[in-house]
This record gives sequence, structure tokens and C-alpha cells, in this order.
Amino acid sequence: MGRPQNVRVHRSIAPMMLVLAVAGTSMPSAQAQVELTGGLDSRYTDNASKASRDEESDLESRVYIKAEYTSDPGRCNATFAGTLGYSNWLDGTFDDEAYGEMDFLGDCELANQLYWDVANTLREVTQSSRSSDTPDNRTRKNVFSTGPRYNWRINETNWLTLSTRYENTEFSEGDTSDTERYLGSAAWNHAFSKTFNGGVSANYSRTEYETGAEVDVKTVNLTFGRNWPTMDVSGAIGVSEIETKAGSSTQSSDGLVGELSIQRALTPSSDWYLRAAHQLTDRSSNVDFVFENFQFSLEDSITVETTTVSTGFDNRFSNGATLNVEFYGSQSDYIDDPEREDGGGVNFRYGRPIAERTTGHIGLGYDYLTYASDELDERITRFEVGAEHEASRDLSLTAKVGHQNKVSDAPTSEYDENWVLVGLEYRFR
Repeated sequence: MGRPQNVRVHRSIAPMMLVLAVAGTSMPSAQAQVELTGGLDSRYTDNASKASRDEESDLESRVYIKAEYTSDPGRCNATFAGTLGYSNWLDGTFDDEAYGEMDFLGDCELANQLYWDVANTLREVTQSSRSSDTPDNRTRKNVFSTGPRYNWRINETNWLTLSTRYENTEFSEGDTSDTERYLGSAAWNHAFSKTFNGGVSANYSRTEYETGAEVDVKTVNLTFGRNWPTMDVSGAIGVSEIETKAGSSTQSSDGLVGELSIQRALTPSSDWYLRAAHQLTDRSSNVDFVFENFQFSLEDSITVETTTVSTGFDNRFSNGATLNVEFYGSQSDYIDDPEREDGGGVNFRYGRPIAERTTGHIGLGYDYLTYASDELDERITRFEVGAEHEASRDLSLTAKVGHQNKVSDAPTSEYDENWVLVGLEYRFR
């Protein structure tokens, strides 16, 4: 909690500053869209460390800047969205620190059908799923990837995509091993009609951990996509083999893998979606970025068999109100560890205008977690109500109040927390 931690935090923010500079200087365009917003908020909590007893209150104040950038379509293209800020705890429950998150995606066409891709994602992730969600139990995970991609249009109905990529994953906390990953893929796709296509893909990746461990994954998939006027369906099904080498020991596992995505417009104002995936992977992959309700336990085995599913409903009412409901579930089976984690839950949010320029909302959440190794069950409930007022076209004010409760078979993991947040945001451009 001293200087070394601050050094790691700054190191994790550095890639974000680099991408900001690249997006802002290397791809100028008169038509590029840029939005810059500054904010300040304060959150008071009566149980800052989410403790089961001897609760301590504290006030966390944050100042931040958010940026969004989309380049004008051309030979080089880029999109960026990110937040960079600084957090201060009044009574010192946790260290003051910089924080950030971002998504950057860019590509340049080097020659006809030959592209170079660059991507970077930064997120704050949980280190141990068994511990409470506090700053001491979080680390920043930064995933940077780059490499060439060649799209070969064989004829009007067939095309081949070849790509190789280098990927680097870094964690801001030194106890979690960083990785380098080398990936290669080949995918053939055939258009059976204007609305239906299918094909086959082969993928290989090698991940090298700082500890010396290596993880090789080989996957072959059949892919498909189908479009209707009100629905899109896509997915893949195949086989995968994962092999882990650590020291003189080698362990391998294989099985069926696949993914499915369905998006359907139920009415002009309502939509439904379903997303699911089953993979053999390692904990430095970006599965937890793709499925936001999924998390790796960084203290367990590096190789994981993951199953994730989420489905949701969005509705927009004629009076300006919105309704969002999401159900989700996941399973993490750590291949060379006896632990298996199962989780599921629901998120509900309803918002509507309550006065001129003022919108109110109410949110509810419930998580259910189980740990097979010691038959431990945990339940977390969340409640939030708040309002946002547009004081002007560029200035908005926010106020929220909420409650969170955790019930566990391990009494020391239980807690109750009440909190209040007020804040403002100003859009500079």
C-alpha cells in the first residue's frame, strides 16, 4: 500500500496515454468525431472495506476525464473510448491512486485487402472471486494486440481470411503473472445466399507466462450466420485442445467448444438478445471483457474451461421511459485445480423522465455464487435509486443512493453497505 503499488498503477495507465496520443496525432481528419467530458463525484459509504464487523465509513472523491474518438472513414480507421481519473479516500481506508479504462480499435490498409490491426483494452478486474469487491481486491488488466490480416476474395461467394497477432496482457499487481500470446488463424467462408453464410476456421495460440509456464490452444470450428429482417443469428461449433507446460510437467485437455449470438427486434421499440460461449482458455484471455458479468479467479489454475451465457430484454416506451432486464450465468472449471465456480444472476433497471430535463432510475441486482471445492454458497443483492438533471446542454448533475448486502456460508465474508453519491459532468466538446 506504499510507493511500489503506485508505480504499478502508473504502469498500467501508460498504454492508455500512448493510445490517446496515437489516436489524436496519427489519424487527423476534419470529419473525425471527438467528444471530451470532465467529471467530479463523491461517494460516501458506511462500510468502505465491506467488512462483516467493525464497519468503517469513508468518503471517496474522484476527478476524471472521458474521451471518445472516431476517425473519418479512410485508409486508416480508429475508434477510442476511455476514462482516466484519480481517486482520493478522505479517511485513508484505501490508497489514493490513478485509475482508468479504455477500448481502442484501429486498422490500416497496407495494400489491397492487406490490413494491419491494433487493439487495446484496459479494465479493472477482481483478483479473487471469494473476496469482497474493494480496491485491495482489484487489479488493472491491460490487453494489447497487433498484427496483419489478409482478406482474400476468391470469388463472389467465397473468401479466405488469414491473420496472425501478437498479444500482451499486463496486470497492475505484481502477484499476477503477465503473459505474451502468439495467435494464428485461417478462416474460409461461403455465401450460400444473401442472408446465409457458413464456413470453417482453424485457430492456434501459444501463451507464455512470466513464470515460465506455456499454454497452447488448438481449435477447429464450423461457423455460420443467418439474417432475417428482424433477427440475426451467428455462431460456431467445434473441438479444442489445450496443453499446459509448467516445469517438467505437461497436462492436456480437450472437448467440444462453441458460441452463439442471437439478436431479435420484437417490436420497433423492444429488442431481445442471447449470447453464449463455451471455451478452453487461460485466465489472461479476454473472456471477462466480452462477457462483463464473468470473472476469472486469478489465484486459481491458469487454464480454465469456461461456460458463459447471458440474455436480456430492452424496451423503450412512448413516454421516454426505458426498461432493461438481463439474466446471466457462468461456470469456471479450473483444469489443473479442484476448484469449480458457478454463478448466475439478474440485473434490472428502469428509467423515466420525472421532470423537465430530469430523469430518474431504479436498479436492482442479484448474484448467486457457488464454490464446489468446499460447497460454499454466496448471495449478493444490490439496490440503487437515482436521478440525473441536465442543468444545460453541456452540464449534468447526478445523485444516487444505494444498498448492497452479501450473505455467505462463510460468516466472515458477509457484509451490509449503504452509500450515497453526488456528482457532475461537463462536456467540453
